Amino acid sequence: MGKKTYGAVAVGLGLVMLSACGSSGDAGPGGDSKTVTLVSHDSWAVSKNVLKDFEKKSGYKVKVLEDGDAGQAVNKAILSKGNPQGDVFFGVDNTLLSRALDNDVFAPYKAQGLDKVKKAYQLDAGKNRVTPVDTGSICVNYDKKYFQQHKLTPPSSFADLAEPAYKDLLVTENAATSSPGLGFLLGSAAEYGDDGWQGYWKKLVANGVKVVDGWDQAYNEEFSGSAGGKKAGGERPLVVSYASSPPAEAIYSDPQPKTSPVGVAAKTCFRQVEFAGLLDGARNEKGGRALLDFLISKEFQQDMPLNMFVDPVTENATAPADYTKYAVRVDDPETMSPRKIADNRDNWVKSWTSLVRK
Repeated sequence: MGKKTYGAVAVGLGLVMLSACGSSGDAGPGGDSKTVTLVSHDSWAVSKNVLKDFEKKSGYKVKVLEDGDAGQAVNKAILSKGNPQGDVFFGVDNTLLSRALDNDVFAPYKAQGLDKVKKAYQLDAGKNRVTPVDTGSICVNYDKKYFQQHKLTPPSSFADLAEPAYKDLLVTENAATSSPGLGFLLGSAAEYGDDGWQGYWKKLVANGVKVVDGWDQAYNEEFSGSAGGKKAGGERPLVVSYASSPPAEAIYSDPQPKTSPVGVAAKTCFRQVEFAGLLDGARNEKGGRALLDFLISKEFQQDMPLNMFVDPVTENATAPADYTKYAVRVDDPETMSPRKIADNRDNWVKSWTSLVRK
């Protein structure tokens, strides 16, 4: 894989893409087409030798369809259910999982190797309509240099962000249009409860939080700690991004620094888990099952961190040394059940919008 900037890969977790063209071959349901089609986000990436190894062992050529964002992708999958545009859908996360499951987008399949996936990530255990593939945390990142220069201690918690010392320093994404923006909203709801999160956001608004449409604008334009933000004159030293931003920012720097220029406020994190599933009505069910097995194989899981900057979900996989060298460990991120998210997501986003988008 050729080198990309961090901006091209960091959106891997949560920005799902779905193409409006193509199908998975000429075989009917259960057929033996030699092409298996993966519907994925635009930062899907795998090392060429790892993909070639799968294609050689399985006999299937992998075709990838990319386009759109998370909400649109799930909606398109729902609209095309029964006659999907691919065989496997990769990229639906726990914030949107219930929407896909409630609409019967996926056909059940228990992937080989599922017993090695940590139980905490198996959010559809027993039914096996989706397979956990990767995990990561949405967290506030900070520009280390800014805080050193201003002799200011970086924030570590949700509560810290509302303190006067951090006024006009934070930029976040629109929870209605952005996966990390939604994750940050859900994290605050998990922290402060159904009755407390709105009061918290009123404090953030009063403290000068800036809201932009998406991750790329927030991180690569507004955030002073990113390579893109420095070039764009970004002035905000706090941004909602990912716990994997430090290794990504460091690895794509030339020369590579001894430590990452980006830090993580570890008590602002919300766990995100990304899933793949066999699309109901897939033309190549057999190839789709083989591809799902591959996605939780040790080979793919260990290849994934440096390509998509997400963490493995299997117990037998270890992230590469270059990744763990800069990674920030998040031991206790906020979590929320897919059902609770489903029951509250739309109303919370509507309320959030009325609070911050005046």
